[in-house]
Amino acid sequence: MYLPKIIPVFPLPDVVFFPKVYLPLHIFEPRYRQMVMDVKTGDQMIGMALLKEGWEENYDKNPAIFQLGCVGRVIKVESLEDGRFNIILYGLKKFNIKDEFFDRSYRQAAIEPLGSRSDAPATLSAELKECLIQLLMEYAALFKIGLQIKLLVQSCLSDEILIHTLSFALNFTPLEKQFLLEAEALDQQAHRLVDLIQFKILEGRSHHRAPAPKRDH
Repeated sequence: MYLPKIIPVFPLPDVVFFPKVYLPLHIFEPRYRQMVMDVKTGDQMIGMALLKEGWEENYDKNPAIFQLGCVGRVIKVESLEDGRFNIILYGLKKFNIKDEFFDRSYRQAAIEPLGSRSDAPATLSAELKECLIQLLMEYAALFKIGLQIKLLVQSCLSDEILIHTLSFALNFTPLEKQFLLEAEALDQQAHRLVDLIQFKILEGRSHHRAPAPKRDH
């Protein structure tokens, strides 16, 4: 898989992007409109990275970002009349940022691709996958998303797509999703996913058991 050595980076405070998933984005800031215009005539790739805490203080400049992100290919661009864009990215590969450049209106980075160079898909052990599915069913019942989870599990996705899709789509915080993204291998990401789902189940149960507030008579 070809990846440019230097890519534009689009940092956001609430989005963590994963390989093998689709990400729709609405582009409205002038600097990122320029980014999309440049990408359309270039390599058609954008790196997504999570902004670190405190980004609000200097968002208009270049606040700190996590160094591990995911690069995606722009597979669709819709140009709107007022200069904004709707785009769709398809996740390709995780990367580490080696250096950052600020000579354009938007941030660019020299990246080091991460993960196996083999095209063979990563797989999970039967025991780990069974454990994950059982927890998913419990999580889905607790949070009333059983239909969505059932359709996802029954859709015959590869282990890699399933793990990345769950990591991206489940109701985790951005920092929890960054924790999943930073796993060094698919089985480690699956184990982290299991731990997070277990935590969310325990948290959800405790909320459901919380006593009703007392009323004064």
